[in-house]
Amino acid sequence: MTVSRKIFALCGVLAAAAAASTAALADGYEVAAPAAPVEEGRKFTYSFNIGVTSDYVFRGISQSDNDPALQGGADVSWGMLYAGVWSSMVDFNNAPPANAEVDWYGGIRPTWQSPLGAMNLDFGFIYYSYPGANPDNSLPVATADPNYWELKAGYSWSVLHPSLVTGTTVYWSPEYFAKTGSVWTIETMAAWTLPKVSVFTPTVNGVLGWQRGSISDGYWVNAIATDNEYYYWNVGLALAVEGMTFDFRYWDTNIGGDAANICPVDTLCDGRFVFSAKVAIP
Repeated sequence: MTVSRKIFALCGVLAAAAAASTAALADGYEVAAPAAPVEEGRKFTYSFNIGVTSDYVFRGISQSDNDPALQGGADVSWGMLYAGVWSSMVDFNNAPPANAEVDWYGGIRPTWQSPLGAMNLDFGFIYYSYPGANPDNSLPVATADPNYWELKAGYSWSVLHPSLVTGTTVYWSPEYFAKTGSVWTIETMAAWTLPKVSVFTPTVNGVLGWQRGSISDGYWVNAIATDNEYYYWNVGLALAVEGMTFDFRYWDTNIGGDAANICPVDTLCDGRFVFSAKVAIP
C-alpha cells in the first residue's frame, strides 16, 4: 500500500468520527451481527453507511494488506425484498491490481413461523467486482478475472432466548475469485445482546466458517497444492450507541505457515485483532 493510500485510510478514521453523531449500523458484509426484525409489510426503507476498519478481513483473510480501509454503501428494502451496494478499499499487492472492491447484492428475506418460533430466512445473491483490475484470463491466477458472484441461503432465529440469535448461511459460487472454480462456503453465527451499559448496547458475537474448492480448478490453500479447504472464525464485542457501532474483533484461520494461492502469505490469514467504526443515515 502506498504512503498516500495509508494517509487516505487514516483520514477515513477522522471522517467517520466526525459523522458519528447521526446514524445506524449498516454494512454489505456484517459478520456475526444479530438478525434484524424482518419487515413483512410493503414498507420502503433506505440507508447510507460509512465506516473505517483497521484491517479489511473477509473470511479470515486480509483484503487490505493488513492496513486500514475506508468503507461505505447504501441499502434499500421494500417489504421482504432488499438490495444494496457496498465498497471497500483493497490492496492485493497488484495480484490482482485492484484498489477497490464494489459488492452488489439483493434478495428476499421472508419469515417462517416454525413450531419453535419465528425464523428469518435470507435468499439472495452477491456480485463482487474489482474496478480497474484489468484481468487477463490467459495468464496465471494472480492476473485472472477477480470478479465473481455467489448465491446464498440462510436462516437466523432466537429459539433459545430472546437475546440470543443463532443462524447459518450457505454460499456457492460457480466461478470463485480469480477463476478458481466452484467454491462452497458455510458460516454459522451466534450473537448475544447484553443489557445496556450507560449509553452503549453491547453484543458479544462470533462466526465459524468453512470454505472448500477444487484443486483441479485452481483452488488451494497450501504451498504444495494438496489442501482445498480451510476454516476461519472470529469473536468480538460490538458497542452500539444511537447511530454508531464500535466493533472489537479477533480473527483467525487454520491456514498454516505454508499458505499459498487463496491466502498468498500466512501474514494475511493469521490471528489478528481488528477494530471497526461504522455509522449510517438514517
